Parts: sequence; C-alpha cells; structure tokens
Amino acid sequence: MEVHINFLAVFIAALASYVIATIWYAVLFSKLWKKLTGIEDMKPSPVKMVIVFVGSLVMSFVLYHNIVFGNSFFNISGVTGGLMGGFFGWLGFIAPVTLTNVMYEKRPWKLWILDNAFWLISLLVMGIIISIWQ
Repeated sequence: MEVHINFLAVFIAALASYVIATIWYAVLFSKLWKKLTGIEDMKPSPVKMVIVFVGSLVMSFVLYHNIVFGNSFFNISGVTGGLMGGFFGWLGFIAPVTLTNVMYEKRPWKLWILDNAFWLISLLVMGIIISIWQ
C-alpha cells in the first residue's frame, strides 16, 4: 500500500503544536507551571527550541499516519477524523505515559492536568490540520 504524505500538513501541524506550547507555558500558565515544577528560570536556548520542534515534527508525522490509516479504516474524514485521531493519540499514548510521572515521580496531579490539557489541545489541533490536509 502506497501512502502519500503531505509534508506541508505535517510541518504546519508541528508548528501549531509549538505555538500552542509557547502560549500555554510562556503566557497563560507560566506562573502555575513554575510553581508546580519548582523551576524558576525557564529561559529557552536555541538548542532546546530546535529539539522541542523536532519532537513536534516526529509527533505530527506519526499522528499523520495514524489519522490517514484510521480515517481509511473507519471511513471518516475532516474535522471529526482529526479530532478522533488527536483524542485517541492522547488517550493511548500521552495520558498513560505521563500518569507514570505522577505515580512514581510523585509529581503533583495539578501538573499532570496542566500538561495533559496542553497535550490534548495540541493533538486535537494537530489532528484537525492533518485530517483536513491529508
């Protein structure tokens, strides 16, 4: 089976995730995040920014494949397909993995909620972009 990859959609979805993260953690919830993590100085370096963006690209690329195959299998498309792909990506991969941080690293539940709300919103937006542009 040949799969056509819309690399522009993958890139735009990754960029959207990066922008959402910047707004989420640097503008909206900066003080709360610092309080919950105990990290006072959150100066981004160019290296960190590139690594985080590459991570967003990888996530977007994998989400693209999940949505393309999932939409074909379930015969859905558009915004609904993107929302389903983003939600199930969050539910199956992000939520359980980050739950381990609360259980074993004794991180606060409020931090789990803050981070997971970001990941859920980010994946939903990425899913919509990918599903519409696939």
